[in-house]
Amino acid sequence: MGAGETGSVYKVRRAVHPIRACVTVPGSKSVTNRALFMAAMACGHTVLDGALFSDDSRHFIGSLKALGYNVDVDEVDKRVEIDGLSGKIPNRTGSIDVGSAGTAARFLTAMLALSDGGYTINATPQMQARPMDSLFEALTELGAEFEYLGERGHLPVKVRGRGCHGVPDKNCSPDNVQNTALMDTGTGNAGDKPAVVHIDISRSTQFLSALMMAGVLIPEGLDIKITSEKTDGAYIRITSAMMKAFGCNVEYDGHDYHVGAGQRYNPGKYYIEPDISAACYFWAAAAVTGGSVTVRESRYGMMQGDMKFLDVLKKMGCTVNQTGEGIQVDAPEREGICVSGPKDGEYCGVDVDMNDFSDQSMTLAAIAPFAQGTTRIHNVGHIRLQESDRIEAVLTNLRAMNIECGTFTEDGKEGIYICHGIPQPAHIKTFDDHRMAMAFAVTGLAADGIVIENPMCCRKTFENFFDVLEAVLSKN
Repeated sequence: MGAGETGSVYKVRRAVHPIRACVTVPGSKSVTNRALFMAAMACGHTVLDGALFSDDSRHFIGSLKALGYNVDVDEVDKRVEIDGLSGKIPNRTGSIDVGSAGTAARFLTAMLALSDGGYTINATPQMQARPMDSLFEALTELGAEFEYLGERGHLPVKVRGRGCHGVPDKNCSPDNVQNTALMDTGTGNAGDKPAVVHIDISRSTQFLSALMMAGVLIPEGLDIKITSEKTDGAYIRITSAMMKAFGCNVEYDGHDYHVGAGQRYNPGKYYIEPDISAACYFWAAAAVTGGSVTVRESRYGMMQGDMKFLDVLKKMGCTVNQTGEGIQVDAPEREGICVSGPKDGEYCGVDVDMNDFSDQSMTLAAIAPFAQGTTRIHNVGHIRLQESDRIEAVLTNLRAMNIECGTFTEDGKEGIYICHGIPQPAHIKTFDDHRMAMAFAVTGLAADGIVIENPMCCRKTFENFFDVLEAVLSKN
């Protein structure tokens, strides 16, 4: 993994100079796994360019192969090609392993639950600990049957599908796959009334995305009734936009969702956006070192909700510019913060609701000690139920660095506060959470003695993160 690694730890090198770099980040995990789903459900041959190759996406691809799909992978050129069968799953029985991939677990569970087969879904202990009862209950309401092989409401499970197989197409079979361009389709009426399902998405919007994407398998359409206060979110909007690109429409009335009848995903070529979640670590590195970082191929208008982190950096005192090579976050020398405090200036703490881009709450927490004042991150209680209890993990690591921090509750919603301070040398516990490792590596660029335990957990979404970081440090 590069210089700085000793055994199972990574010793972060403090940046001697402001970091100035142009970096390439992998394709988006969220976009890649949604595209894999839709390509498998399409009728024909789909090419995905710019795809992410990581533990999560490989588990998704491996699961599709285990289900009998023809999937061709080129990791060098970042390309995946899939022959979809218009909602048909080649193997009507079988077993898949989703690893620790939350998207694969939720999306493939919905796909199999609406199919006409019987399957076993396995996962790592980390994924088994994450509750999925809301999704299981919704799919049961639609006619699926689940047998819990461990704790109720959690993976692993055996699932017997509802019996759907999408909109029939005589040309779509393993021996006769037709190719068409991506285009919008109409929404005919393949049944008298749409199916109806109820779902609580307060803990994860992936439950809704799974129902939206799999709902195309129901010929008569699907009405999705939201039972939680939260009804929308950035990842839901990504799902809707991608479904439209693949030829399927979802209507949102401000509270509930409707997947139209008689739809079918269309094949073609689809480009995967760079992962803005990954980009944010390098933009944050520019902020804490007073440097400038450009992420190649990033641009305004991208679907991913983590683009909102750029607004947070602006509020802290950074500048953000569109360049010829992508979006550049520039923290001028007068704004840059070192571990000992500012040289010619400072950036400030912020008060921000991060519910819609909560993956970056850890990045903000990791750079908040260098900000003047107190940073307050609102409405992120749901991150306790992700790869780790992310609130507890963040607080544990900040306290290990002797940073004053804690939680607060406002309007019944949990948040985190972080006070200004000088991070002390510490071993960062990742809790096998990739985002914990990458976020606190940024802290180490402006503080001495930061050591990341279990750095290889980054393989989940950005397997060469520390190689890229080392390359950046070596050039500065």
